[in-house]
Amino acid sequence: MKYFICFVFSLVSVFSTCQTGSLLPDDVVGSIEKRIAYGINPSIVIGIIDKAGPHYFSFGKKSNNGETVNEHTIYEIGSITKVFTAILLAQQVIDGKLKLDDPIENYLQQQVKIPQYGDHKITFGNLSDHTSGLPRLPDNMVPANPRNPYADYTVDQLYSFLSGHQLTRDVGSSYEYSNLAQGLLGHLLSLNAGTTYESLILGTIAIPLEMKETKVTLDENMKNNLAKGHSMGREVENWDLTTLAGAGAIRSSAFDMLKFLAANSGLSETPLLAAMKRTHEVRHNKGGMRVGLGWHIANGRDGDVIWHNGGTGGYRAFAGFVKESGTGVVVLTNSTESVDDIGFHLLNPESALRNIKPSIVYELRKTIDTDGIEAAIAQYRNLKNNKPDDYDFKEDDLNLLGYSYLDNNLEAALAVFKLNVEMFPASSNVYDSYGEALLKNGNKEAAIENYKKSVVLNPGNDNGIQVLEKMGVTMPTEKVEVPESTLDTYTGTYELMTNFNMVITHEGKQLYGQATGQGRFELFAKNAREFYLKVVNAQIVFNVDDQAVVESLTLFQNGQKITGKKIK
Repeated sequence: MKYFICFVFSLVSVFSTCQTGSLLPDDVVGSIEKRIAYGINPSIVIGIIDKAGPHYFSFGKKSNNGETVNEHTIYEIGSITKVFTAILLAQQVIDGKLKLDDPIENYLQQQVKIPQYGDHKITFGNLSDHTSGLPRLPDNMVPANPRNPYADYTVDQLYSFLSGHQLTRDVGSSYEYSNLAQGLLGHLLSLNAGTTYESLILGTIAIPLEMKETKVTLDENMKNNLAKGHSMGREVENWDLTTLAGAGAIRSSAFDMLKFLAANSGLSETPLLAAMKRTHEVRHNKGGMRVGLGWHIANGRDGDVIWHNGGTGGYRAFAGFVKESGTGVVVLTNSTESVDDIGFHLLNPESALRNIKPSIVYELRKTIDTDGIEAAIAQYRNLKNNKPDDYDFKEDDLNLLGYSYLDNNLEAALAVFKLNVEMFPASSNVYDSYGEALLKNGNKEAAIENYKKSVVLNPGNDNGIQVLEKMGVTMPTEKVEVPESTLDTYTGTYELMTNFNMVITHEGKQLYGQATGQGRFELFAKNAREFYLKVVNAQIVFNVDDQAVVESLTLFQNGQKITGKKIK
């Protein structure tokens, strides 16, 4: 089972520029230099806006052997697009073209049935603040090209999904991050304006703010300045969002994004200030963090951090600002490895930077390609035993290394997956991946045994169950029911790290979890305190004290163990 993160296998030289005399903090520079040198991010561009003006800091290259990046380099900003969509909404409200509490069904064709729960109808405000009840994505997305998954999703498919979908709870009752809802919002606003989403973005935001490097469709200048997206150390295709453009279609530069943040924070006066301020107003706190229209709002040392992040198949981005300090920050990278910690740290120094280590996979790939798989396995064992603190020995890195060889060096893939099983014997995912490689090699019986182990460890591994069924093996299933009184003790907010919480709720006998900025997911009981997920390969254990009071939860995922204290 594949988990997509990113690692790069060639050293990239570091190049930094600054438009003014202002300097990045030493800890940030050191962290970025490690990320570049270790191949975690091919490039990172940071923009900081304050009362003294814009400052730019650029590190790395557009591609492995490409040009150095700068503030005009173009990146996909992914879900930061959602705050642009929110501003379009706020502007149409101010212009009297709609109201936040208007039911969206009034703005669609009559043949499209909008789902509702009870008497509550989905409104424009619900779409923007993630309380619509719609799922993260529609279930009828079957992309012809999985490397560009949104490109061929049509309006007819969107309408078909909406007409056939049933909500599971009251509209407005809880927060669930939804790309579908935001994409639908952009579609509705475009229909209401009688134009395309891109034309609406350009006419309402980009042109008035003189953001010439911010568009959905890349022009020639943007193509020439584009940083190539990377995943698993290789260049990947750009994503094209058509029908759901409002969820994540925009490409931009640090130069333009600082104009955008300056306008939001009030550092520059623009005709959009009233609409922007409307998007910053808190609408609810139902997901462990306050939410406005599009924006998320976290506590910071110097004031509220108003922020959003974004990610596509080869990019990650962060944008945020603190009105009280008059500071805005954008961080862009052409990698699937997050840079959120840099953005949060620059806006709130109390928010910690990640501890950056080189992935062991960086060394293993070089050895496999030069000296063979046996030498690489020996190298892994030597470094694991003698230098355990010098490298990141993550399960998912090793897993992706195996997948990178699955189609062109099956011997290496099998050895890597087997090593991962040895190193992480309690992980369902490693057995699933090893089973896939064994099946590809014709070792059916061994594949069955590994898939069975995977399902035993995580009964929610639907992929393993389906593969076993195709091979004529049925795994017994037993539904474990936990009393609602016990589930009540688990509900609350758990702090996994700074600005990142897990909110646990339940409806009847079904337990749910939701991490900051992510979709809600179901939790299925393995026993009274242990639960597993089906959407990803992960488990959650609730920890109690001597008086049986729940004090924390522990998340197990990809060989990592993260404990979060219950804060409310």
